[in-house]
Amino acid sequence: MTSTRPTTGAKINVSDRPARERVLDAYIDLLLDSGERAATLEAVAERAEVSKGGLLYHFASKSDLERGLLERLDALMDEDVHSLEGTALETVENFLRTSNNAGTPLDRALLATVRLAQGSEAAQQALHDVNQRWLTLLRNTVHDEDLARTILLISDGIYYGSALSQVPAAQQLAPTQRDMESAIVVVRQLMQAAEG
Repeated sequence: MTSTRPTTGAKINVSDRPARERVLDAYIDLLLDSGERAATLEAVAERAEVSKGGLLYHFASKSDLERGLLERLDALMDEDVHSLEGTALETVENFLRTSNNAGTPLDRALLATVRLAQGSEAAQQALHDVNQRWLTLLRNTVHDEDLARTILLISDGIYYGSALSQVPAAQQLAPTQRDMESAIVVVRQLMQAAEG
């Protein structure tokens, strides 16, 4: 199962971005709001406030749009992994805390890729690669395969809980700051036990 830590959030202001980025933003918005079928070239161009010719200049087909999204996801993952680096404890704490981030560009790219993965092997592979990159970061940080996988699963649980905060009837199930701090304390104890 692929770890998709964050949840959806506010749309990006299209008017402040270059046309290519606005097109990708619009494609992500449509995937998240309405699904892949609604993300036609015409709908993407309209949402991005560009002509269809302007869209085709950057992305000649829906396959090119998908490729552009996956390239954006890869670049955002580079930034994410880099931003998490620090001491072992800092890396793990940052990883867990960002499991609760909502509406970030990485979050939106991940969730859009999840939508595409229902019918796209390239998107499925991209999600697998995201999960492996996080697992590799954790493995290289804690030097223990089982502990790295456990931290990843805790992160998935934090994400799932934070996703519930988007559902009014389930908001009381969303993790609180106290829950986050408790999870970090437990992970610290696991890390200390693994060190011997």
